[in-house]
Amino acid sequence: MNPRDFLSQAAGKPIRTKQGYWAFVPNPLPQKIEIGNELVKFLGEADRAMGELKGLSGAISDPALFINPILRLEAVISSRIEGTRASLEDLFIYEGTQLSFFETAGDVREVHNYILALEYGIQRINTLPVSNRLIKELHAILLNNARGDFWSPGEFRTKQNWIGFPGSTLETASFVPPPQVEMLVCLGDLEKFIHQPSNLPALVRLGMIHCQFEAIHPFADGNGRIGRLLNSLITLDWKLQPQPLFHISPYFESHRQEYYARLLAVSQKGDWAGWLGFFLQGVRDTCFNTVTRIQNLQAVHRDYLGRVKSERNAARLANALTLIFSKPIISTGELSKSLEIPYKSAQRIIGSLTRLSILREITDRARNRLFQADDIINSIK
Repeated sequence: MNPRDFLSQAAGKPIRTKQGYWAFVPNPLPQKIEIGNELVKFLGEADRAMGELKGLSGAISDPALFINPILRLEAVISSRIEGTRASLEDLFIYEGTQLSFFETAGDVREVHNYILALEYGIQRINTLPVSNRLIKELHAILLNNARGDFWSPGEFRTKQNWIGFPGSTLETASFVPPPQVEMLVCLGDLEKFIHQPSNLPALVRLGMIHCQFEAIHPFADGNGRIGRLLNSLITLDWKLQPQPLFHISPYFESHRQEYYARLLAVSQKGDWAGWLGFFLQGVRDTCFNTVTRIQNLQAVHRDYLGRVKSERNAARLANALTLIFSKPIISTGELSKSLEIPYKSAQRIIGSLTRLSILREITDRARNRLFQADDIINSIK
């Protein structure tokens, strides 16, 4: 890391370590933020978009219909930013076959771990607020039996890491996070900032927390995914959203190069305004896109209910539809197990939903067949 690239100490400063390399140590939050007219504009748009999503999600009678598919889109895209190649369909197949077909599919397992960590965090914040302890618990789940599981899952790093092109070293890396001793101090300061009262707008604080976490980079692996996952949990913890429907990773993925550049510019140039403007636009676009996805899913649900209402076993089919929104790629055995009904009954339900063009067989075999609800998957892409 070249200290001459760090032109401002507004966000932190490079230090020379005892080993001779340079590392960046961020200043504690809060730092002085100039909220000019452009940021005020972006903040107003983001607040209104968050309010629209909050109103819609609070009015949903059965939020599980929409939460599970949107959580899985977040998991796929946040993991894709880190190089996984698993698709949304791959993930649904992995889950719809009771995890039996993909035991060697590392990418899909990583995405599935992201879901497990996110779902764990959603429940855990009812008893444990967002904290360093929770962050380590999430990390242990994320890296369990996955790529990087040899990097001490659930433990903050004890060795120096760095960010750069493949093959880069501490000297040639574009960014070197704080050494371990300074890292632990930074983490303690960040935890205090998350919980202490502040006059800063909540969404500005959220953007600062994400940037600061990525600058600290406290794990040997998984920092990006944990940092993005925290955005979702903090909106719940702070009561910004009543349901876990805010997930900003699709915005970061579609603006990946700018995402990295804006984060680095805070450390190198103290450009908080540039990062926060980018982040707030992401909040706005994320909320609007999520509202659209929910509305699309609602329309699909109404359409599906309309197709089954004249069927002799309409009530049972409607019950199966609720499951299929969570698992839009499913086997007969999984339907039988999840609904606790005989296998023959599950076969009849699958047959009816296929005849009604709700499900489509995507395998060409006599056993272990899989069926996909195309409309559900297409509605959230």
